[in-house]
Amino acid sequence: MFGGSGGIGFAVAVADALARRGERIVLTSRDAGRAEAAARKIGGDAVGLAIDLAEPTTIAAKLARLGPVDHLAMLANERDRNTVKDYNVGGALRAATVKLVGYVEIIHALLPRLTPDAAVVLFGGQARERPYPGSTTITSANGAVTTMVWTLALEIAPVRVNAIHPGLVGDTPAWAGNAAILERTRAQTPGGRMVTTADCVTATLFLLDTASMNGANLVIDAGWGLV
Repeated sequence: MFGGSGGIGFAVAVADALARRGERIVLTSRDAGRAEAAARKIGGDAVGLAIDLAEPTTIAAKLARLGPVDHLAMLANERDRNTVKDYNVGGALRAATVKLVGYVEIIHALLPRLTPDAAVVLFGGQARERPYPGSTTITSANGAVTTMVWTLALEIAPVRVNAIHPGLVGDTPAWAGNAAILERTRAQTPGGRMVTTADCVTATLFLLDTASMNGANLVIDAGWGLV
């Protein structure tokens, strides 16, 4: 699992859930200490690797020792509130590279080791449809994940490829202390509820486990896009 040491990569998504099912977990972070600490928290034979998806030419060598892969989840994300007026080229390049190149290079590097029944889940986000000032790079990258799913599902069949596009996940550390934004988003959903960590876990496992799910972009936003 890539981007799995914290936040949506660990607490929100699949690492702990898959570990409880008896699967061997390999997770990554840009920071070796964080990756190793997350692996220790999972326990068993979990492994933490330091990999920066914004440096895609380094990825293959760092994955060289991995064996067969049944499930591959990519949640790495580079937050980049980057307006055109104050454009930060370095930040934009990192944010775009992580998803547009890093995600694909991971699959390229692991392709010979993906089992015939393997499944891949990519994480985009609803900034693709709900842009905000400063989201140009993130909105574009998440939109690219949408179409990337379709090409990958064709190219690497029979391996399945799907994506999750969550709305604002209210109980993640990234949104701690942002009560006003959380309440405004909650009010914009039909049921007055937020996307939760548990929702993201359930959705990820559904896409990994359901053999008929392929080439899909699954939105989990509590109906935020309807209001």
